[in-house]
Amino acid sequence: MGYFVLVIAQTIVLPIISGMLELALAGGDPVWVFGKWWVFWGVGTRLLVAGVAQVSGRGPTAAILGSTTPSVQERQLTRELGTANIGMGLAGLLALISDWAIPAGLAGGTFLLIAGILHLPKRGKNAQESLATWTDLLVGIVVVVLATWALIRLLAGAPAV
Repeated sequence: MGYFVLVIAQTIVLPIISGMLELALAGGDPVWVFGKWWVFWGVGTRLLVAGVAQVSGRGPTAAILGSTTPSVQERQLTRELGTANIGMGLAGLLALISDWAIPAGLAGGTFLLIAGILHLPKRGKNAQESLATWTDLLVGIVVVVLATWALIRLLAGAPAV
């Protein structure tokens, strides 16, 4: 239950609340405001928490691989994935610094988008893996929209942010 609450909070609830608060208090372009908060929460905190769980051996990754008792190789693979998630998560936390949001978002968001796409055809997903698949896709799509928006602004001669 805690997994579901955390993932839904990080990928839906907290980015929306943070964006609405910032728009109400400081204004700004809604695409930029919501985009950077999705990078902060959906890439930054989500991948950091997942990475820490994977490195510590407490995450569901080995179970997703189909192991009730993970082999040495599966534990090693999970830890290595965890270190990558920690690195992308830490970069995503820097999304609140304007120049970091798009590069950090593209790194983590592309990873999440591809992971979600790769999980789509898998049959027999449990509830956690299904939630991870759809929220990976959501964050990935939001980051692609943010990056496309910034690119269009740059090509039109306006600053990206």
